[in-house]
Amino acid sequence: MAVKFQYNKTSLTNLGKQLKVRQNALPTLKNKESALRVSVISAKSEAQAQAEALERRMREYDYLSSLWNEFDPGLISIRDVHIKTVKIAGVKAPALEGIDFDLQPFNAFAKPAWYADGVRILKELSTMGIESEVSEERRRILEYNRKKTTQKVNLYEKVQIPGYQEAIRKIKRYMEDEENLSKASSKIVKNRHAAAEEEELS
Repeated sequence: MAVKFQYNKTSLTNLGKQLKVRQNALPTLKNKESALRVSVISAKSEAQAQAEALERRMREYDYLSSLWNEFDPGLISIRDVHIKTVKIAGVKAPALEGIDFDLQPFNAFAKPAWYADGVRILKELSTMGIESEVSEERRRILEYNRKKTTQKVNLYEKVQIPGYQEAIRKIKRYMEDEENLSKASSKIVKNRHAAAEEEELS
C-alpha cells in the first residue's frame, strides 16, 4: 500500500497520528484474534460433538424405524425456536434458548402405547438437531470474524505500519536535506558578502 503524503510538517504530523492509531490498535487486534482462534476451536469441537451425538441417538432409535410408519407426523410440530445473542470474544453469535413445540391432543387408549415415547423421542431429536445447527452457525460466524481480524492484523503489521514508517522517514530526510541546503546556501551568501566587503575595503 503506497501511503500518500507531501513533504511538509502537516503531512508528517498526520502520518505520525495515523501510525500511532495503528500501533495502539495492533495489540488489541492480536488479542482478539487469539481469543477468536480459541473460540473457533471450541465451537468447532462443540458442533462436531453435537452432530455426532445426534447421529448416535438416531442409530439408537433405528429399531423403531418400522413403527414410524404408524406414527401421525402432524401430532407434533415446532411452533417457535428462541435464539439469543451471546458475545464471544467481542463477536455477536447465536445460542439456543429454547424451543416451543405444538402437540396435538391424541387418545392414549386408541393409539399404540409407544406414541408417548414417540413424541418424547421426536422432541429430543428435534432439539438436538436444532442445537447442532445453531452451534454450526456460531462456529461459521466466529470463523468468518477470525479471518477478518487476521486480515486486519496482517494489514496493520505487514503493510500499513511499515508504509507509514517509511513515509515518515522520507519526509524527515527531505526536511533535513532542505535544512542543510538552506544552511549551506546562507553560508555561501554570507561568505560572498564577506568577500565583497573585503574587496571594497582593499
